[in-house]
Amino acid sequence: MCNAPFHQFCFSRRAMLVGSAAMVMTPWLHRVALTEAAAPQNAISPDAALKRLMDGNARYAANRPSIRDFSAGRAARAKAQYPIVAVLSCADSRVAPEFAFDQGPGDVFVVRVAGNFANDDGLASIEYGVHVLKAPLVMVLGHTNCGAVDAAIKVLKDNAQLPGHLPGLVASIKPAVEAAKAKGEANLLDNAIIENVRLNAKQLETTQPVLAAAARDGKIKVVGAVYDLASGKIKLI
Repeated sequence: MCNAPFHQFCFSRRAMLVGSAAMVMTPWLHRVALTEAAAPQNAISPDAALKRLMDGNARYAANRPSIRDFSAGRAARAKAQYPIVAVLSCADSRVAPEFAFDQGPGDVFVVRVAGNFANDDGLASIEYGVHVLKAPLVMVLGHTNCGAVDAAIKVLKDNAQLPGHLPGLVASIKPAVEAAKAKGEANLLDNAIIENVRLNAKQLETTQPVLAAAARDGKIKVVGAVYDLASGKIKLI
């Protein structure tokens, strides 16, 4: 009973007990905080990463993005990056994977080249995203009305001559155009775009030693997708 003469003593004793408990709990809470902080955002399954992207694209296409503050987390990102996906995308200025998936800075590791094909430099960059940054998902992202694919079609159909290094770009896309032509489907451009994504996704998935091993061990999933310029929607293929 904390009667008047001893009230101050009882209060102090109670405070001491609470303080002691806090001292005991503090190291445990600190360890929990460190454990949680040590788990990066990309320590998730490939399927979870893909769901996050497609959910984000649904928000983007509906014009309801959730990523608005691009300065948040800037100090932490200066120290490290933990992307959830490595994307091989076309360099087309109308295609912005971070926006299209409604992701923030540090979430998407993007390699861009006109025609979204995998050359040696692109492969090395994707390997870096997987091996060093631990991205659990790899995506080849094409888009509708791709000018690079259309140029490859015109060269093959009309023997058009292109200047500079553009013939090398066409040569990289040529197998996709030929694959689409072999299927005999009506819209050659649309189908060549799809075939280009499929061929390059297959190339990434089977490239030795880094990507093929990661895919075989289930550490990554390699997928292909096409971004529709008109609607903003992304469709897996």
